[in-house]
Amino acid sequence: MNGSTRYCATSRSATIARREPPKRHGLGVVDKAAGWTSHDVVARARKVLGERRVGHSGTLDPDATGVLLLGVGSVTRLLRYLTALPKTYTCEIVCGVETDTLDAGGVVVASYEMGGLDIDAVRRASQSLIGAIDQVPPMVSAVHHEGRRLHELAREGIEVERAARPVTVHRFVLAPTADPLVYTAEVECSSGTYVRVLAADLGKALGGGAHLRSLRRTAIGSFTVAEAQPVESLILLDPPTAMRDYSSLMVDDDTARLVAHGRPIEAPAEGEGPWAVHSTTGRLLAVYERAGDMVKPSVVLSDAGETA
Repeated sequence: MNGSTRYCATSRSATIARREPPKRHGLGVVDKAAGWTSHDVVARARKVLGERRVGHSGTLDPDATGVLLLGVGSVTRLLRYLTALPKTYTCEIVCGVETDTLDAGGVVVASYEMGGLDIDAVRRASQSLIGAIDQVPPMVSAVHHEGRRLHELAREGIEVERAARPVTVHRFVLAPTADPLVYTAEVECSSGTYVRVLAADLGKALGGGAHLRSLRRTAIGSFTVAEAQPVESLILLDPPTAMRDYSSLMVDDDTARLVAHGRPIEAPAEGEGPWAVHSTTGRLLAVYERAGDMVKPSVVLSDAGETA
């Protein structure tokens, strides 16, 4: 009986600790190292910051490096807006070899004689992959299929049909290297674009195959590697900075009280939103989206303040 009582008390204390509200709210711009999963980075950030409420925006493959955005505290509620921002990558595309994962970490499944390539042919082929295109997600990805992620099925040797998804490639710039079968590339694209698929599709457009290596994400929206830090030395940006790529509204004190209660407010004359709603002191209050002649809250950040 006593043992049972002690167990319940301990469990209750642990539950209270887990529910303790976050003390810090902000955005972390991490330069992810190779070999780390995005979940690994989140787990480490929780220890470094001493906060449980941490999430990430825009998964990076373990072998990839570069910008990974972390939301801490109430900023975790803004991650969907950060996920929606365009991405910029640098990489290498290796022609003549296909792998089962479409990158250098996979098993070779096909080889092609593509020694006659030149940069002009490669650039012409890339033109068909710029603009609004449809991509089939790779099997090794986090996309869900009937309640399971595709990469889980792939590990079991299961391959399923995947519907193509619309994405937009804004820029696809290629340059030769000392190896005639390897090209460097810089890609600016919409959220949801798989650069691995882009590399594989380029190989097909050239009459053979290709795979991706050395992927590095250099930017998510305006957040670049220039301000990114290793997770061990992470510094948080304040909550208003997290929404700097979106339009903003500054409201007076009376309207701020309406916002705090999640009430609709009058829509701006221009723009479709979403809008980051700020107080006259610069405090981030909420994110609102258009609903006819009014705008309604999608996120209210009553506890985020201006802390980082």
